[in-house]
Amino acid sequence: MTAGRHPTGDPDVADVPGASRYEILSDGELAGFADYRLGGGRMAFTHTEVAPPVGRRGLGTRLARAALDDARRRGLSVVPYCPFIAAFIRRNPAYADLVDPAHRDLLDP
Repeated sequence: MTAGRHPTGDPDVADVPGASRYEILSDGELAGFADYRLGGGRMAFTHTEVAPPVGRRGLGTRLARAALDDARRRGLSVVPYCPFIAAFIRRNPAYADLVDPAHRDLLDP
C-alpha cells in the first residue's frame, strides 16, 4: 500500500509503521486513520477516525478494509478494540476469521 491517489482518483490507504497507523488520503490531504498496536502475532486496532468534512463518502470502509486485508496478508490475527473496526467486521463476516479467538467477544454488539 502506498500513500497518494490512484489514477482513477480514488483515495489510497498506506500503513505508516512509525506512527502505528494506517492513513487514508483524499485529494492529497489526510482524511482518516486507524491506530494499531502490534505484538504477539496480533494487530490490535485501538482507534479509527475519519475527518467530518469527508465522512459519509465510504472512506472509513475503505480504510478498514485495506487495514484488515493487510493484516491478513501479513498473517496477523486482529483484536478489534476500536468500535468502528468491530462494527465493520460484524457487517463483513468474511473478516471474522481474523479476530483473535480470545477476543471474539469484542464483536458482540
